[in-house]
Amino acid sequence: MVPNNSPRGDDQETGSPPQGEPVYLAVGRLRRPHGIKGEIVMDVMTDFPERLRRGKRVYVGDNHQPMTLAGLRQHQNALLVSFRGIDTPEAIGDLRNQYVFILAADLPPLPEGEYYHHELLGMTLVDESGRVLGILEEILETGANDVYLVRTPEGGELLVPAIADVILEVNLDERKIRVRLQEYL
Repeated sequence: MVPNNSPRGDDQETGSPPQGEPVYLAVGRLRRPHGIKGEIVMDVMTDFPERLRRGKRVYVGDNHQPMTLAGLRQHQNALLVSFRGIDTPEAIGDLRNQYVFILAADLPPLPEGEYYHHELLGMTLVDESGRVLGILEEILETGANDVYLVRTPEGGELLVPAIADVILEVNLDERKIRVRLQEYL
């Protein structure tokens, strides 16, 4: 899921928007109309596509237009989706290349010690002595474990594996992640 209020989450700032503004997370990208009944192909951008279901409120496009999912079904490596009130290929075609968002506030809570990526982005990483290492800018999903891309105060990059031996503490209130850097020969 891509956080922030920009359409693609690619603005230069990371983390949450100003206090009080909703956080939207991209869960899909609408590609092209399919058939004659107002369906459109959507690339899935969430690890939890099963949470997208008929009747779910989503927000489409740069302006986060509220819409309700009327139908979803698997189509190759994507989903075919339709929205209430849209039933022609011409009308659904107006949504081509738009992102589909959900509100971060609507996400279910995670178990203790687990975090959504959008909660971590923008946090400060510090070492065991409290020295600032940088700001968590991006989370790379490698398959084995996530890797945090951290922008150092000098403008460089630091890659930190998100594993138990390295991540010592995540403090959402202080917006800090305490780490033990590994030394490799």
